[in-house]
This record gives sequence, structure tokens and C-alpha cells, in this order.
Amino acid sequence: MRLTSYLNRIITFTILLALLLCNLLLPGCKKNEPVHNEIALYTEAHRPQFHFSPQQKWMNDPNGMFYYDGEYHLFYQYYPDSTVWGPMHWGHAISRDMVHWEHLPVALYPDENGWIFSGSAVVDWQNTSGLGQNGQPPLIAIFTYHNDVLVKAGREDYQTQGIAYSNDRGRTWTKYPANPVLPNPGIRDFRDPKVFWYETGAYWVMSLAVENRISFYTSPDLLNWTHASDFGQQSGAHGGVWECPDLFSLTVEGTNQTKWVLLVSINPGGPNGGSATQYFIGDFDGKTFTNDHAPATTLWIDHGRDNYAGVTWSDIPAEDGRRLFIGWMSNWHYANEVPTERWRSAMTLPRTLTLRTTPAGLRLCSQPVQEMTQLRGPAIELDAQMINGKIDIAKQLNISTLLMEMRLEIEISDDATADFGVALTNARNEVYRIGYDAGQGQFYSDRTRAGKQAFSELFANQLALAPRVEEGNTVILHLFLDVASVELFADDGATALTEIFFPNEDFTQLQLYSNNGTVQLKKATFYPLLSVWQ
Repeated sequence: MRLTSYLNRIITFTILLALLLCNLLLPGCKKNEPVHNEIALYTEAHRPQFHFSPQQKWMNDPNGMFYYDGEYHLFYQYYPDSTVWGPMHWGHAISRDMVHWEHLPVALYPDENGWIFSGSAVVDWQNTSGLGQNGQPPLIAIFTYHNDVLVKAGREDYQTQGIAYSNDRGRTWTKYPANPVLPNPGIRDFRDPKVFWYETGAYWVMSLAVENRISFYTSPDLLNWTHASDFGQQSGAHGGVWECPDLFSLTVEGTNQTKWVLLVSINPGGPNGGSATQYFIGDFDGKTFTNDHAPATTLWIDHGRDNYAGVTWSDIPAEDGRRLFIGWMSNWHYANEVPTERWRSAMTLPRTLTLRTTPAGLRLCSQPVQEMTQLRGPAIELDAQMINGKIDIAKQLNISTLLMEMRLEIEISDDATADFGVALTNARNEVYRIGYDAGQGQFYSDRTRAGKQAFSELFANQLALAPRVEEGNTVILHLFLDVASVELFADDGATALTEIFFPNEDFTQLQLYSNNGTVQLKKATFYPLLSVWQ
């Protein structure tokens, strides 16, 4: 009896110790608890240091972003049980600056109506829904239910729209008991509601991805919806399913003119293969969107292969006035197979979107939010000089290439055919290049020799190309390097290009190069950047 009692005590102690270690070290053991030992988690190979990524497991589309009471809320498609896509939840994080993030528990779990697909969230300032308490506006999330049981039964109406609400600053969410608020009329792809308050008409507008078009709905209360119009069957790119719409107004830079912008993600069918986000510029009268461009015109918010499903924050204060955007930094061609272990995928940098008149016409431009400057170390300047061939920079300036921002102003001649840019290299002779081919008039990203690529034949089979929309002899390359990703904001954001890569050894060398001609480096500024997780 004594031996049995002793063994029982040992077993009990071992189980309790295992549970304690599970909660402390393995966040998947207790899905509703955030992990606090972030320093240990954020040191894995290829882990970004100033981009948002989940503590562990699978993440894709950003969802439900809004600003309230000094906090930026970021929700995202999340599967807490695996590093590959599965039954979707809404993960949740908050920030006061869009740079440093605090992980919160999972906000929305699947239920009898289905998995929780993409959607949006708003502050119901006038309590039109009647779901507020104590005179405070409720926070309303609207999302797509994806019912996998109906999918397996061969039904067409397996996606519906539901809502949830919060009266505690978004910390907990309650599903609306009468969900769904928008039933499915019998359409396979019927998803991703993005909602905003249309001030002129004093009602809510929803943009919904419906097969090969965007359907617009209106509502007085977020609970009862009426179909208003459709757009897009004959417009833009249609190489894949339309997803994740977002409709908003912007003032054209330097004018008093207001235009409406409609974002639509598409998979596949992107300009460089797989996933990408197109946009349309036009007018909206509260019910109908009218495209300014010819139906065949296709405009892309980012020509890189790794910016998808991006949408914007709602309820940014008027005194701020920015239209703030973030995207998923991956591509459905290979997202489930990329060589990371504990976590899978990250978000792009938050960006400010603007409308600018360019030689190519009115274009949506993007630049990193100004809050990113707080991560800068002391600026390091490189002398103006001619470039013909290669210039080694990292050792010369004694800077690390892992976390860096750089801004290069490079002048070309009128008849230039030079191919110039930035190359990252390592001791394994792996190289990643990003630059501009003046002869072709195109920016490019070249990861064909940048390391691991066996996980997908589509990952590094070609260069990603982006046509230049600005003119003039001075080309601006504004780059952010974060361990295993690069974001290019060329010509002050007129062209964006986002790419990930997976070297077998960290890139530690940096070169400026020019092939097929000489270019003038007019100005070069480098900033080492801090990690937000360490």
C-alpha cells in the first residue's frame, strides 16, 4: 500500500508538472491563453522581427481591423491546432502604434453554423444594432460562416454571414443568437463581408465577394440586409475566385477631388502567379460602384507574390485621416509548405494608402506607416558615387543586413539600359536581388538563387516584375529587410513589391550593383532596425 501510494504521488506530481510546462511552453495546449514567453518563440529560423506573426501555428487573411479607445485591433484567420490551413478561427492582437503587438486569446471559435472565415469589424457609434450597453457603442464583427458539413453534403449554400458583438473593448465576443444575418441564396462563393457607415445615406454598406463579382448590400442596423447592386463580372482580372473586398473613399493628393477605391483579392490570377490584390478607382453613390477605367484595365496594389487579402482599418479618427492597410505576406501557391516549423506566415508592414496622379494616370500608392520610424537606429550615410559593377556595403559600413531600412536615390541617363539594385548574399553563395531594369522599365525581385525552394516548384521559378508608373531619371528604392522578407516602396510608394525568401544561412552581405551600364548613386541612407519581439 505504501509503495502504491508513493507511486500515485509521483504520477500525480509528474502530470501536474507536465501540465504546467505545457501551459508555459506550448501555447497550443491551452488555446485560449496567450503565450508570454515571446522572446523564446521569436528566435526561430526565418522568423520576422518587426512584422506581425502569430506566436505559433497557422495564420492567413487579416480580418476585422478597427481602431477604438486608443487601440488598433488586428484579427486574422487562425488555426490553433496546426501549421497548415484548417478550421478557421479569428486570432486577435492589439497595438497602440501598429508596430508593437500584444497577443490576446482567440476571439471567435467555430460553432454549429460553421468555421469563422474572413470579415470585418466596426464601432457601432450610434448603437444602430441595439447591442450596446450602458450608453457605450458596441463593437460589431461581421464574418462568413463556412459550414463544412454542408460542403461535404454537396450543398451550394454553405457560406452565410454572421455577427458577434463586444461591450468590453473587444476582449470578449458574443455571437448574435439569430445568426446568420445574411443567408445564402444558393451561391458557392458568398463571403468576406467588409462593412462601413455611409454617412451621406445614414446606413451601413457591405461589400461581399460573390463568385466573380462584388455584391453591395445596405442595412440600417447591421442585422437586416438588402441587396443593392453588383460590380465586376466584366471588369479587372478573373484568373481565380474574387475574395476580401474593401470599399473606401480617398482624396486625390494635392486636390479637393474625392474618389472611391475598391480592393478585390484574387486567387489565382496575380500578375506574378498565384494570389494578389487588384483595385478599382471610381465613384460610389451609396448603392452602385462605377469604374473609371476600361473593363480590361487591371491595377495591382502590390506586384510582389506575397501581399494578399489586404484590407483597411475602420474607425480611424478624423483627426488622423489616414487610410491604413495591412496584408497577408504569403501566397496560396505555397503557403502551406513554406519551411517554418512552429509558426506559419506573417503580415506585411502596415501601410498608408493614398491616391496620386502619375504619368500612368490616377494610382493607389502605399508607404509604410510613419510609426515605423521609432524602430530606427542611427542613420548611416553612403557617399554619392558612380556604380558600375558591385559595391560591397555591409562590411564597409559595419551594418547588419538582417533588420534594415534603406532609401536609395539613383539617377539614370535618358537612354539608360542599366540593371541596378541591391543584392543580399551569404557564405553559401546564395543571393537575393531586388532592383530596377531601366531597359525594360520594370522593377523586379529575384529569389531564384535565394535558398530553400524545393518545397514548391512555383516559389522561385521566375522573377517577379512590376512596371514603373512614374517617370524621370531619378529612381527611388525604399526597402525594408526583415530576416527573410523584403518590401519595396519604389518612387515614394507608386510601385510596391513584397516578397519572402528562405536562405539556408542568414544573408550577411549587402551589395549595390549596376549591370549593363553606369548609374549615379545620388543619396543612400541606411537604418538598422530594432526587433519588436526581443
